[in-house]
Order: sequence, then C-alpha cells, then structure tokens
Amino acid sequence: MKETLSTLGIHFEIQKIDIKREDLAYVTIKRDRLLSALFYMKQNLGMKHFVLLSAVDFIEDNKFQLTYHVNNPEKKFIIALRVEIDREKATMESAHAAWPTVATYQREIKELYGIDFPGSPRVNEELILEGWDSTPPFRREFDTLKYSEDTFFPRPGRFKEDPKTYMKKQMYGEWKKEEKNV
Repeated sequence: MKETLSTLGIHFEIQKIDIKREDLAYVTIKRDRLLSALFYMKQNLGMKHFVLLSAVDFIEDNKFQLTYHVNNPEKKFIIALRVEIDREKATMESAHAAWPTVATYQREIKELYGIDFPGSPRVNEELILEGWDSTPPFRREFDTLKYSEDTFFPRPGRFKEDPKTYMKKQMYGEWKKEEKNV
C-alpha cells in the first residue's frame, strides 16, 4: 500500500494521508483532482473494486466531506480518497464513469444530504425517501425531535430506570429482596 500511496502522491497533490491500518489509508486531495485520481488508481494502481461512498456534514465549518473507498483485491488493501465541498454549493462531479456502481451511492447521498452529482444516472429519482420535501434528514440542521413530534403520535409510559437497580432485578429478581428480610 505504501508504494501505491507514494505513486499517488507523485501524480496528485495530496493534502493529508492518514494510515489507519496496514490495509487501510485515508487520503485527502483537492476536489478538482478527485475524478482523475480515481481513474488513475483504477487504470494504473490495481484499484479494481469500488467499495463505498460516504458523506459527513461538518456544519461548523460549512462543508461536507465525501469519502470514496476503493479496493485493490490482489494486494488486499483499501485507499479512501477524501474531498471537501462547500455546504452552500453542495455539488460534486459524478464518478460513475469510473465505477458505474457509484451512481447508487450518489443517489442516496443526494437524497439524505442534498449533495448533487450532476450527470449521474437517475440521481434525481427517489431512492429511499418517497415523497420527501423537507430538509434532507442527514444534514445536521434537520431537527429529528421536531420531525418525530410532528409526525408520530406520543407514546406514554416511557420512564428511565437506574441501570444498576434494573440489572439487580433482572439478575436476582425478588430473591434478593427476600434474602434481606430474613
């Protein structure tokens, strides 16, 4: 994997490398270099399998982070390319030309985060949230409590119990109480 990272660094401006394990590394690159890096890795570095596309919402910094996980099945390691995009202009070029399967992940991320991938197949079709017309639910400004209160009926009978007391009851039942009375 180190040789692959070194070669990647020669051809693309790497901002940061975070090696998590001997078979997993996260590489942060500039957003405008992502697609060429993905194509290069597939064609020249043995990264034949697209594993996952994920998103993280850094609302405090007004940005999203997209992470593209690709795998070299022969050498058995994963390199994840990270890019940051602006929350206000949440768009990213589609990587479906490199890996057609990425289109499904892009549809999901558009629906859940509101990040657009222009040109991606079927990106504007509903995938999970049929009829959803509110703030995308994985954006951090989405108020899950308010949504739950507005959408679902209240459920009475909720209470909190001390975990230590609860476990004593579960483990010993009434036996522990009877022992104290003797």
